[in-house]
Amino acid sequence: MALGSLVKTLQNIMRNDAGVNGDAQRIEQMTWLFFLKIYDAKEEEWELYDDEYESVIPEGLRWHSWAVDHLDGRALTSDELLRFVNNELFPTLSGLELGPDAPLRHVVVKAAFTDANNYMKDGILLRQVVNEIDRAVDFTEYRERHAFGEIYETILKDLQSAGNAGEFYTPRAVTDFMAQMLAPRLGETVADFACGTGGFLTSALKLLATQVQTPADQELYSSSVYGIEKKQLPYLLCVTNMLLHDIDSPQIYHHNSLDHDIREYRHKEGEQFDVVLMNPPYGGSEKATIQGNFPLALRSSETADLFLALILYRLRRGGRAAVIIPDGFLFGQDAAKVEIKRRLVEEFNLHTVIRMPQSVFAPYTSITTNILFFDNTGRGDGVWFYRMDMPEGYKHFSKTKPMLGKHFDHVREWWGDRREIVLPEGPKAKRYTVDELVAGGLNLDLCGYPHEEEVILPPDELIRGYREERARLDAEIEEMLSRICAILGIEEV
Repeated sequence: MALGSLVKTLQNIMRNDAGVNGDAQRIEQMTWLFFLKIYDAKEEEWELYDDEYESVIPEGLRWHSWAVDHLDGRALTSDELLRFVNNELFPTLSGLELGPDAPLRHVVVKAAFTDANNYMKDGILLRQVVNEIDRAVDFTEYRERHAFGEIYETILKDLQSAGNAGEFYTPRAVTDFMAQMLAPRLGETVADFACGTGGFLTSALKLLATQVQTPADQELYSSSVYGIEKKQLPYLLCVTNMLLHDIDSPQIYHHNSLDHDIREYRHKEGEQFDVVLMNPPYGGSEKATIQGNFPLALRSSETADLFLALILYRLRRGGRAAVIIPDGFLFGQDAAKVEIKRRLVEEFNLHTVIRMPQSVFAPYTSITTNILFFDNTGRGDGVWFYRMDMPEGYKHFSKTKPMLGKHFDHVREWWGDRREIVLPEGPKAKRYTVDELVAGGLNLDLCGYPHEEEVILPPDELIRGYREERARLDAEIEEMLSRICAILGIEEV
């Protein structure tokens, strides 16, 4: 089967199963199956290079033992397959007993199945899905595995229309741009504390992969990324994504990044990172017990504020970060927002704010977002603001007309040769000193999008205008009706 039609074929099969409801469940169903097949292929590699390798998955539960149909009539199917999956596979993998020093490649198996579900209720349809996945791609082949990466990208994009799952996907054009501007190097650690499906991490890995020249470089590459994800579906997608990118022991953890006292990170080895790339959840509200993990001045019920505060504690001295944040943070004046902004400009080096168009995350949300670029190098001398306008010919981005990498070309050109750009409606790019920002109350809502002013007319003029417009529309309708009647040969009443 052509890889391009694989996802559609699987979705069509699952639509006939009464247990699977909606795209999000179909995606989750596909994902744990993909994970097991990919993990089985990786284990084949590990066994080849390590004679002492032992699988954490019992032999009878490994993909090659139960999923492969040898066309000899012995493959599990129907009720027998359902009993195996529901009563043996899931309970065993989610209940794996692992010691505190268990390898990460073992830990991810248990974590992947801890909260996963088999939604399918028809064992014959489940066998069809398993067969399609098994036949579609050979994950032991490097080229096929990387070709599948494009199909995996399709799955991640489909999350945008899968209910609340849309929050997990940041457009690839955005993650690639942010990673390129931070330019991670081999030997550095790249972190995302709400990593979703791993979009930022894979954008960083693409840059790091070009730097691999020796086996020692490969070791650095394999240990270069770190992620935390709270929700099960994106966690499983992310771990699978890492395996596809040859990260054999993914440092991806399934828990809440905010559920820890952030003051402890400055004193723990290995808890700070060179590069942070994030699109933290925003619009959420955190309970008091979570807020208690933060210094009093940084406590907020807004999730995005807490993640920004977390980054301030987990970004290594000399490290650099790029973070997507909503407009409300720029002009917000509540105590936590003001304190975070004060630290960003006075204690860190917030050097660039890219203001993105409103529809970047459409159709999931129309909230206008921005990218903050800052370093942990001490106070800088000012902040550049740059407004990224919609590309020519676009009124807005959409699922059929998404943001593309080329839409950042003007930003990249300006980035390398910074200059102020002032248009008739106001500045498009401008630098403000730290003192100017502090004097302005740390309102970072600068170089924003111009708003059309609406002229409010007196009531008598408004009424006259409405009547004139109604008369004009009535005349057009009458003329159109006359034409239709003439064509049909009907006399007007």
